[in-house]
Amino acid sequence: MTTAIFISIIMTLVGAATPILLAALGELVVEKSGVLNLGLEGMMLIGAVTAFGVTFTTGSASLGLVAAMAAGAAASMIFAFLTLTLTANQVATGLALTIFGIGLSSLIGQNFVGRTVSGLEHIFPAALADDPIGRVLFGYSPLVYISLIMTVLVAWFLRRSRAGLILRAIGESDEAAHSIGYSVIRVRYLAVAFGGAMAGLGGAYYSLVMTPMWADRLTAGRGWIALALVVFASWRPLRLLGGAYLFGAVMTLELHAKAAGINIVPPEFLAMLPYLATIVVLTLISIAPSGRRNAAPACLGKPFRATG
Repeated sequence: MTTAIFISIIMTLVGAATPILLAALGELVVEKSGVLNLGLEGMMLIGAVTAFGVTFTTGSASLGLVAAMAAGAAASMIFAFLTLTLTANQVATGLALTIFGIGLSSLIGQNFVGRTVSGLEHIFPAALADDPIGRVLFGYSPLVYISLIMTVLVAWFLRRSRAGLILRAIGESDEAAHSIGYSVIRVRYLAVAFGGAMAGLGGAYYSLVMTPMWADRLTAGRGWIALALVVFASWRPLRLLGGAYLFGAVMTLELHAKAAGINIVPPEFLAMLPYLATIVVLTLISIAPSGRRNAAPACLGKPFRATG
């Protein structure tokens, strides 16, 4: 394997891992607060089509990113209102949000199909970003570096900040947190909004970086992988980073096998590997010792009703 091929593999892997890492980081914070939002796929698609539409209309990819985060957060507020205020079932509402996001992105994106935009520019000088060796460190989209920074910030927030400790306490025992004066609903609303914004940002990666053109259902089910990744990482941000890159490697197997001319297994099998890996991971965790399963926040998915 030549150095150029190795660097190409690394860069492809990082590109595949970044959007699911962004979405999974947001979902991890949401679940740490005790809320289960299965609408990641829908919010990612809403973010993707919003980012593309705004960038195509204004010519500003940065504005497209901001709009994608706002759209993802707005979509998450529908889920939050139904589940936190009206105490609707979180699983059913999350699935409905995914269906809504798929339909809405198809409707909005029908006039953009096949059109292209100028993607995000590199943040490092061309001498570094285009260097055959240096590009493995400096040749990525700004969203790659943002995802790494956000991983560290989320880990610090949950472990070291007072607000993060309050959020975790609410996820473990919402009634106890409410009894000492913390607003469970408000904290969960903020957590859900953050999760939606991060999902929108992850979706924007597909339409502005990975394939800077619009196609229907552009995320291709990656939101479900991001959901499984949170469980795989046992709700730990730094482990989430490693898991995202592991899944990224699995997702790029088909590409590299084709490039290397390997035809030992059908390409369709390689294409389904990420989803098969997701099922295997969730199955293994479900039969794991109770200590690993109990890593989930105690109030995850349970509705909260203030009693006084």
